[in-house]
Amino acid sequence: MSALQHFLAMGGYAAYVWPAYALFFIVLIADTLAPRLRRRRVLAELRARLARQNARQERKPIPTPASP
Repeated sequence: MSALQHFLAMGGYAAYVWPAYALFFIVLIADTLAPRLRRRRVLAELRARLARQNARQERKPIPTPASP
C-alpha cells in the first residue's frame, strides 16, 4: 500500500473520518453563506419599506396650517 493509500484509508477508519470532514465543510460553508444571504434579504426588505414610505409621502401632501 502506498503512503497516499495508507493516509486515505485512515487506519481502517476512513468510513467514519471522511464523512466527518465532509459534514464539517458543509457546515462551514453554510455558516459562511447564511449571514450573506440574510443581509441581502434584510437590505431588500429595507429598500422596499423605504420605497413604500416615499410613495406614501408623495401621494399625501403635507397639511399646511390655515392662515388666520
